[in-house]
Amino acid sequence: MHVYAYLDPTEAIGTPMVQSSDMIKARRIETVLPGLYEMMRACCACGHRCGVDRTGNAKGFCNTSAKDLHHAAYASHTLHFGEEPPLVGRGGSGTGFFAGCNLRCVFCQNHQISQGELGESIHYADLARIFLELQDQGAENINLVTPTHYIYPILEALLEACQKGLNLPIVYNTNGYESIELLGMLQHIVDVYLPDMKYMEAAHGLAYSRAEDYPSVAKPAIREMYRQVGPLVMEDGAAKRGLIVRHLILPNNLSNTYDFLLWMRDEQMEQATVSLMSQYSPQFKARDYPELRGRISRNEYREIVKYAVDLGFEHLLTQGLDSSAVYLPDFRRDLPFAPDS
Repeated sequence: MHVYAYLDPTEAIGTPMVQSSDMIKARRIETVLPGLYEMMRACCACGHRCGVDRTGNAKGFCNTSAKDLHHAAYASHTLHFGEEPPLVGRGGSGTGFFAGCNLRCVFCQNHQISQGELGESIHYADLARIFLELQDQGAENINLVTPTHYIYPILEALLEACQKGLNLPIVYNTNGYESIELLGMLQHIVDVYLPDMKYMEAAHGLAYSRAEDYPSVAKPAIREMYRQVGPLVMEDGAAKRGLIVRHLILPNNLSNTYDFLLWMRDEQMEQATVSLMSQYSPQFKARDYPELRGRISRNEYREIVKYAVDLGFEHLLTQGLDSSAVYLPDFRRDLPFAPDS
C-alpha cells in the first residue's frame, strides 16, 4: 500500500512559496554566518546544548572530528533512490552523509559513521564541489544527512556552491534533536525538512538514544519546521518545499506510534507528509535489549496505517515489511546502498 497524494501548492501554510534563486539563498547564508559563528563559540545547535567552543575544535556530545570549523567529517555521497519517493523523483536524491551524531541510538543502521570510525575530514570548498557534481548528475535535491553538528562548514559550502550555480532544493535530514535557535537561522535556506520523530516518552529517549529530553526538544523543533515550510509542495514529480516527518515504528510500541499520530493531529499538522517506516530490524547494539530484538508484524503495521488514515492524514508514505534489508547501508563500500554481489 502506498498512500500518497500530491499537494496543491495553493494549500500550503507557513511562509508562502517563493522560487528562491541561488543568489537569494547565498545572500541569506551570508547574513546568518556571523551569528552562526557566535553560536559555535558556545554550541547550542542541538538539544544537548553542550556549550563547547567549536571554533577552537572542542568536541561536544556529537564527537565532532573535523580539523577545524571549516571542515566536516564526511562519509559518502550518492544519488540515492531509496529515500521517500517525493525526494527521489526521477533523478535521485543527492545525498551526503556526515559522520558523527548528537544521539547514540542503540539500533542505528548508520552506526558505522554515526558512532564508528568511518568518515574523513573535508574542507567546505571540496564539499561545495560535491554538491555541484550531484546537481550535474541530475539530482533532484541536496540531501544533508545528520548535518546539525557540521552546519557551519555546510553553510559555507552551500554559499560557495550557490554562488557557482547550485539551484536545487536543500533537504535537512535530521534526527529531530534540533535547537530552535539553529532552525531560525536555517529559515529561507532549507527548503525541505526531513526530521525523525523517534520517541514520545522521555524514558525511551534516555534508554535508547541517551537523550532524555528528546520529546521536549523534537516537538517544538518539528513545529518550527512546519511553520517555516508548511506542507509538501511538488513540482515535476519531486518535492520543492515542505515537511516530511519520519517515524520509525519500533517493536513493543516503544516509539508510541499512536501517541505520535495523535500529537501531530492535535498540532494541526495533518497536512504534513508522514513517512511511517516499517524497516526496523535489530541492528548495532539492539540485540542487547530484549525489547528491541523483534520486528513489527504485518498486521501491526496495517492497523497503524489505518489509524493514521482514520485520523485524517492524507499524505502518508508507507513501506513494505520486507524493506529492512533494502535500506541497510554498508559505508565501507563506495556505494553504501548497492546490493550485495
